Amino acid sequence: MGLAIGLMSGTSMDGIDVALIRTEGNALRVAQSDNGFVEPLGPTGYRPYSDEERALLRRALVDAESVTDRTERPGCLGEAEALVTRAHAEAVEAFLAAEGLDSRDIEVIGFHGQTVLHRPSERITLQIGDGQALASRLGIAVVHDLRGADVAAGGQGAPLVPVFHRALAEASGFSLPLAVLNIGGVANVTLIGSDRSLLAFDTGPGNALIDDWMRERTGHALDDGGRTAARGRPDGALLAWLLMHPFFVQKPPKSLDRNWFSHKLAGQLSTEDGAATLTAFTAQAAARALDHARETPLRWIVAGGGARNGELMRLLRHHVRVEITTADSVGWSSAFLEAQAFAYLAVLSRRGEPLTFPTTTGVPRPTSGGVLAEP
Repeated sequence: MGLAIGLMSGTSMDGIDVALIRTEGNALRVAQSDNGFVEPLGPTGYRPYSDEERALLRRALVDAESVTDRTERPGCLGEAEALVTRAHAEAVEAFLAAEGLDSRDIEVIGFHGQTVLHRPSERITLQIGDGQALASRLGIAVVHDLRGADVAAGGQGAPLVPVFHRALAEASGFSLPLAVLNIGGVANVTLIGSDRSLLAFDTGPGNALIDDWMRERTGHALDDGGRTAARGRPDGALLAWLLMHPFFVQKPPKSLDRNWFSHKLAGQLSTEDGAATLTAFTAQAAARALDHARETPLRWIVAGGGARNGELMRLLRHHVRVEITTADSVGWSSAFLEAQAFAYLAVLSRRGEPLTFPTTTGVPRPTSGGVLAEP
């Protein structure tokens, strides 16, 4: 039985998720509780970014726009990369101490890093974070740069988690077909067919537009529970215009950069109406994933920060019209599913097994990925 740690710092840039999983080869170990739910795969941890750290990461997004080569670190990118590496090391050290684990107990760490640029059409994706420095400090093997090989081969480099979604669904004994929707800064869906086939793609914006709107209008990092959006009314004309974007009729696989859409489009609306419009946009964009499904999922499982947004979940139920439940309610983890996934991907990477497929990222053939850094 192997132990692996996954680390995820998403496009919402709120902090670092840490998750432990147990694997047997490429099979997940889960346990059924008395009520039939799947017990969590392992303990989790979280290291928030400070306001100053988030400000630096936001500046890094701007400075990354000029990058044409993945080795470039213009502007504050070098400083931001050092921050990301240090913060992830601190997150792992605190997690090990809290769980009474030693670095020798962990076989591998899956290190996503912080995405600051994602332009697969130009065959470039950049996740800052020094995997070798992290491995050296922690004394644990680290698999990093998990998107690079896919993008270099012509894939979208995202989403990476579908193979984990399928493994987890199978370990949980869930009936197929099934949809797993992850709503982070950008939202992505995995459609698992009754024949175990995978189709995955970004559906559109996730929390990023809503979070940016709330930060600008109120100073708060998010719309807690979706309560601000629930008090507003969506602007129908703006919403219809947003949904006319060619991305939504583009056939998958497909992926988005966090900054493809801007919250500033709602700039003339009240705080409540702007939040309502951007929340409705996220929900309707996700529901349009069904336009590309070969089979109608029996149910949707929603993970990521969006699963805690009650108004967003209400709208999803309205538009999808089949059972929708949160990952937490089926014994998974809404908050840590992606971190768990990157632990699993690190295990697959070390075994040389494919992480991405033509139907998940558009890569020409099943492709492994990741760069191994030994301590």
